Amino acid sequence: MSAKNKILKGAEELIFKFGIKNITMDDIARHLSMSKKTIYKYYKEKDEIVHSLMQLSIENDKCRFKNIYEKSQNVVDEVFEIMKEMREVFSKINPIVFHELNKYYPETWKEFQNFKSSFIQEMVEQSLIKGQKDGYIRKDINPKLLAKLRVENIEMTLNGVVFAHDKFNIVDVQLAVTEHFLYGVCTLKGHKLINKHKNIDEE
Repeated sequence: MSAKNKILKGAEELIFKFGIKNITMDDIARHLSMSKKTIYKYYKEKDEIVHSLMQLSIENDKCRFKNIYEKSQNVVDEVFEIMKEMREVFSKINPIVFHELNKYYPETWKEFQNFKSSFIQEMVEQSLIKGQKDGYIRKDINPKLLAKLRVENIEMTLNGVVFAHDKFNIVDVQLAVTEHFLYGVCTLKGHKLINKHKNIDEE
């Protein structure tokens, strides 16, 4: 691992645990047993580290989602695989990170917003269209409209306004909202597959 990537990895570990505002360049240096001089060689300030982390996270997410989309047999399997990824990712992140990004790092937050409104929305729309062809998604829904709704659902679960982070577990919220969306767009054929994933035995 290069020094630059090592710095990002160490900063991510601290930020995910304690939030952004609570972490200083000194903390990152101590955590990595690295001099601040070395860190400043690659990153001029903490804001640059935060922005680079977001860019790296977005690129990794794109690869993960594309891989899931290509390997999944159908849209229901795809969503459950994504939910599995979400459970792993969000369980590691202090929810305050999303609030801090939104409030104190507008340019970095904008990168995330663009990622949602372009890549994620397009992937959801493609999955819904494929699901309609396969008979798992209702033919009477508008894929573009529902894809937009799905992206807004993600925003709602992260901003801490509707689901306050001190009252709701972000992992539980993400999974519940995703599952609710899936039940809403699926046909009876899709519902049966959802229930199979959930080990629900019912007619």
